[in-house]
Amino acid sequence: MDILRFATAGSVDDGKSTLIGRLLFDSKAIFEDQLEAVERTSRDRGTEYTDLSLLTDGLRAEREQGITIDVAYRYFATPRRKFIIADTPGHIQYTRNMVTGASTADLAIILIDARKGVLEQSRRHAFLTSLLRVPHLVLAVNKMDLVDYAQERFEEIREEFTAFASKLNVSDLTFIPISALNGDNVVSRSENMPWYLGTSLLHHLENVHIASDRNLTDVRFPVQYVIRPQRATDHAFHDYRGYAGQVAGGVLKPGDEVVHLPSGLSTRIASIDTFDGPVEEAFPPMSVTLRFEDDLDISRGDMIARPNNQPNAAQELEAMVCWMADGVKLSPRSKLTIKHTTRTARALVRDLHYRLDVNTLHRDEEATSLGLNEIGRVSLRVTQPLFVDDYARNRLTGGFILIDEATNGTVGAGMVLDAR
Repeated sequence: MDILRFATAGSVDDGKSTLIGRLLFDSKAIFEDQLEAVERTSRDRGTEYTDLSLLTDGLRAEREQGITIDVAYRYFATPRRKFIIADTPGHIQYTRNMVTGASTADLAIILIDARKGVLEQSRRHAFLTSLLRVPHLVLAVNKMDLVDYAQERFEEIREEFTAFASKLNVSDLTFIPISALNGDNVVSRSENMPWYLGTSLLHHLENVHIASDRNLTDVRFPVQYVIRPQRATDHAFHDYRGYAGQVAGGVLKPGDEVVHLPSGLSTRIASIDTFDGPVEEAFPPMSVTLRFEDDLDISRGDMIARPNNQPNAAQELEAMVCWMADGVKLSPRSKLTIKHTTRTARALVRDLHYRLDVNTLHRDEEATSLGLNEIGRVSLRVTQPLFVDDYARNRLTGGFILIDEATNGTVGAGMVLDAR
């Protein structure tokens, strides 16, 4: 059974937490004591209905304000598929949380209040979804019950958003009219909207095709850990040397010729081991241990690829960076630590080309720094080669994070546009 990771986004009070609560409730993915607690809190607050948004708003500050502040992760499953949900905040000051939640998502759901239509925040989240190359986008027009389930209102919003999305890199866009509060078109089709001929939201989530979204062409295996059993009782394990990591691209099979980077030496895969035993092939996002026919000096941060299909070994990077630090800004000459896959190096910001206004898509080429939640294009120089692909080609080998050397805190997330 495969896993679909999806993120929810939208403006404040568009009903993201209520939608997730409805999905969890209607798919019977919550415990009785959780439901009792939500019902009790709803009564205490004088709500006439069970407020399902309380299932996801876990922080006390969130419940008090009725908003989402941090990225809340939830898990549920149906007979067809497992799901990991990232409920991201709607406030403009939490852009970094939206980037965090959507960076690993296969699909994003952007909620729009049917009464308010497409807002600035709606466009902002759509742009971020496009920037992060989330393959599938669902525009859920929520609170249809408050506009009398009017088809005309739904079509207006669809036309407006389609016009905006045409400027973005969105390959798969689906529109679904819903009422998260009442459950219309969330898990099952709604009788209140007979004019809508599409599927329910859950049916779409269960059936959207994600297997082809993975890069199965370019073999990329960042080495995370060298496995050498310390106290092996079986003599066969004394000579065991495996290299553990997560497959970031391509398909690996025993007998395949591969090249080790940075040495450039070639070898063949002897076996592919997992927790459940050997397998005949490995592909993203599997975590496996590779054993090779030859003894090579391989360590954490190295990369395994194909001899005739290698990533760029680059020390000069052009990248889009979302700055996540409060109180300190990114500016030319800033010195940071860069973490790319399993490799870590030091980085110098050589230039800030422009700051991007994600609401208007305007490029401010006069900008001299990036502050909290701001996005811009920068040039970086790193101290040792990183084995990178363009982010558009591979989200795993094209993404990186920036770390403050003094505090060891993550201060930025980047997407490689060009490398040399």
